[in-house]
Amino acid sequence: MMVPSPSPSDKPALRDAMRQRRRDYAASLDPDTRKRLEAQLAEALAPLLFACTTVAAYFPMKDEVSCLSALARATAMGKTAALPFFADRDSRMTFRAGEPVDPGPWGILQPGRDAPIVSPDLLLIPLIAIDPAGNRIGMGKGHYDRALPGLRGAGARLIGVGWPFQLLAEPLAPDPWDVPLAGFASPDGFRELAT
Repeated sequence: MMVPSPSPSDKPALRDAMRQRRRDYAASLDPDTRKRLEAQLAEALAPLLFACTTVAAYFPMKDEVSCLSALARATAMGKTAALPFFADRDSRMTFRAGEPVDPGPWGILQPGRDAPIVSPDLLLIPLIAIDPAGNRIGMGKGHYDRALPGLRGAGARLIGVGWPFQLLAEPLAPDPWDVPLAGFASPDGFRELAT
């Protein structure tokens, strides 16, 4: 049964619908196809990795496209690779260089407490949806919303990452605190966005 798409201005309904679509899509992929698609994502990100010094990404939840191959590629290029780190549920997100070895407060793997804190110049950001102007809908917890202004102000390139269908044709209504992203990467390639 087809479900009508919610209006892009109705963020909670759109978030729910796109999360379900992402879950269904990821569940439809066999392991070999998924591995191939994530290798394509790493290839699409290669020029951005080449141009950066420190790249931060995210440890994927099971329905998110994984950037781990891209991080491995960055490390092989001599770049510093980092992941989000939370000391506890109430702490602000920082980025630490190192392997994902410890479960964080939400059970997502992150570098250890002794891993160095870094400031990325390229940030690969998970999302639920993004529009052609770089406005994104995240998971709704606000972790990236709090981190992005400072990172953008420090000159970091902010790139959304997702499955191809997560780039919407319709514009989203941004909230006052939203920071538009400079591009969107998926297994289908990389696209600069009009920010």
